[in-house]
Amino acid sequence: MKKFITLLMAMIMAMAVLAGCAAPAEEAPAENTAGETAVEDKVEENKEETSEPVEAGVVNLYTDRHYDTDAELYKQFTEETGIEVNVIKGKGDELIERMKREDADTEADLLITADAGRLFRAKDAGLLQTVESDLVDANVPENLRDKDSTWIGLTMRGRVIVYAKDRVTPDMLSTYEDLTDPKWEGKILVRSSSNIYNQSLLASFIEVSGEEEAKAWAEGLVKNMAREPQGNDRAQATAVVAGEGDLAIMNTYYIGKMLNSDNPEEVNVAQNVGVFFPNQETTGTHVNVSGAGLAKHSKNKRKMQ
Repeated sequence: MKKFITLLMAMIMAMAVLAGCAAPAEEAPAENTAGETAVEDKVEENKEETSEPVEAGVVNLYTDRHYDTDAELYKQFTEETGIEVNVIKGKGDELIERMKREDADTEADLLITADAGRLFRAKDAGLLQTVESDLVDANVPENLRDKDSTWIGLTMRGRVIVYAKDRVTPDMLSTYEDLTDPKWEGKILVRSSSNIYNQSLLASFIEVSGEEEAKAWAEGLVKNMAREPQGNDRAQATAVVAGEGDLAIMNTYYIGKMLNSDNPEEVNVAQNVGVFFPNQETTGTHVNVSGAGLAKHSKNKRKMQ
């Protein structure tokens, strides 16, 4: 079963961008298209390698993703392999806790969640196993894979600075570190530090600059907050347009989703903010990933190895 699960992971890699977890197509670099095509080609090659008859089976997928294109992907996987995809949805942290409780009795074969922080928690709890795959290695950059190959990144979303177009210009922005400057006092909006996206951002500061500098940055950011942290990422953009603050830290893809929303108010918000990718001259913009890991106690892998 392991090779079929790898095929499912590869197909997810090929189609995940369609689910809205990456930047809109017009914003994506040209080379991304070639990358997606390469993944699709590899998937076709893998289909040929796994085309021998097998007994029908089921892959149990624990996921916090909620996109229609995922359902189409699972349907395609079933058509290619004869293996059904049983989808169990929930919030990422809840699924991890469920796997802990279930332990060896879990039905999970794959865990898909955002972001690297949650995937690390799953690994640290001993819930995942190593996956060795030339297909994955060839198509997922090393920095987007767990160093022990227990999970792989599927999609990326930049943790960017969103600004009020009528009060801020891009030349006024530069780095995450600059957000602690007194000029931004009372102007920064961000969701709670309990959120995994912010925890991963801070973890990247610790990795690059050490705990003391990371702590100093976080304290400086708090001093410049326009309000107590509240709401999700979309709420930060809404607050910027409402004038509660001038800048927000949030994931890029929410702006794309708001621009394409059926809610006119969300569209208006997205049209009135700009997106800035910080630290282009230093460490680069922090990127969150969603990813997949093979469950340690997967039962189905034994049926078709």
